Amino acid sequence: GTELVRLASRCLQFEPRERPNARSLVAALTPLQKETEVPSHVLMGISQGTASPNDTLSLTPLGEASSRLDLAVIHEMLEDIGYKDDEGIANDLSFQVWTSKIQETLNCKKLGDAAFRAKDFATAIKRYTQFIDDGTMVSPTVFARRCLSYLMSNMLQEALADAMQAQVVSPEWPTSFYLQAAALFSLGMDNDAQETLKDGTSLEAKWKRH
Repeated sequence: GTELVRLASRCLQFEPRERPNARSLVAALTPLQKETEVPSHVLMGISQGTASPNDTLSLTPLGEASSRLDLAVIHEMLEDIGYKDDEGIANDLSFQVWTSKIQETLNCKKLGDAAFRAKDFATAIKRYTQFIDDGTMVSPTVFARRCLSYLMSNMLQEALADAMQAQVVSPEWPTSFYLQAAALFSLGMDNDAQETLKDGTSLEAKWKRH
């Protein structure tokens, strides 16, 4: 229990670079599960139905593309969405920080966007990583775009970590759930992917109602 609290505390650090990535979390959590032959949801008393392709889940276009792992369509949709879903994300910067660092940070994002648009995913990863590591600004869309770039480059664990990080930044953003589902499908974790798709679909329906 103490170790779980410590890990949770690290995951909630304000600075993204101080939070553990998905791979290190899995490595830390694995030895804590004593009954490895029993699924986690059974130990926790959570009911979990078997996911089936025939389940009547009305998916949105992005959800449908994620379920089919149609990365080209996801790329087109992220391009169309642009950065409008970043509105309202807090980026508290002093004037001094703004004037001294913002131009360089924005330039990294601009170069990443150009590479993403041109489907040069290796360069997109490099430029978006520079933007994220700078730490001046926080953008769920940048995490989403780097996530897809990782998927296109068959870097599946990294893709899942970025989709999860996008959710940390914007907890009720449906796109982050859809990208998590795509990463989970790619990793062969179909049941988890189906549950994540359902979560994303529910959130998107909630967004549309508001």
